Amino acid sequence: MHIKNLLRAISFMIMIAITSPAIASYRIIDKPSADSVSKADSIMAQQILQRVAEIQSMDKSNLSPSEKASLRKELKTMRDDAEHSHGVYISIGAAIIIILLLILILR
Repeated sequence: MHIKNLLRAISFMIMIAITSPAIASYRIIDKPSADSVSKADSIMAQQILQRVAEIQSMDKSNLSPSEKASLRKELKTMRDDAEHSHGVYISIGAAIIIILLLILILR
């Protein structure tokens, strides 16, 4: 029984050792510093801010519903582009495998 618990502890430590660098890199990528932002990214962000300012200053009362919908869609795509430009993503399959391994190890 003692060997079984020892093997569980060792496998748990190995899994923690493997996943901790992934978590550390996620934090670094998620919050880029001002130095790491490229000039192209800053130019793109400036263009997005200008376009958002233009849309906010527009008189939307004279627009048709389809034009309003296209403006909303444009704003949504710009927001999604800005949000998803940096980060680490885990697929559903990988998440399921990780959960199953945790269940097996901690059982």
